[in-house]
Amino acid sequence: MAFGLNRVELIGRLGADVNVNHLTSGGRVANLSIATDESYIDKSGQKVDKTEWHRVVTFQDGLIDICRKHARKGRLVYVDGKLQTRRWSKSGEDSDRFSTEILLAPGGRLQFLDKRADSAASAPNPQDLPS
Repeated sequence: MAFGLNRVELIGRLGADVNVNHLTSGGRVANLSIATDESYIDKSGQKVDKTEWHRVVTFQDGLIDICRKHARKGRLVYVDGKLQTRRWSKSGEDSDRFSTEILLAPGGRLQFLDKRADSAASAPNPQDLPS
């Protein structure tokens, strides 16, 4: 029996507002860009900061609506999803292109870890968003 685990957890900041596109099939897709930072000391004793960028995608209508409303550049988020690699060809090119993304599928999770800067007293600020 084969067994595998495909799970990704990230905490980072959104690099841009959510981007929602309409698919030819009639559905929608939301794309998020999340930056994670780390630092280390190199051999010469200098501190080096490194930023890694991650693509996050979801096709879930409810989560897309929440992202459109709350996912703004700079917000601190927690993401729990799985890796997926897409392959496509661009017309006029002989080779395929690949993109590895974090998929927020059913069972995945997106949680905002900070308060919205534009939150009003009457507007709820959901901290834990179901997928």
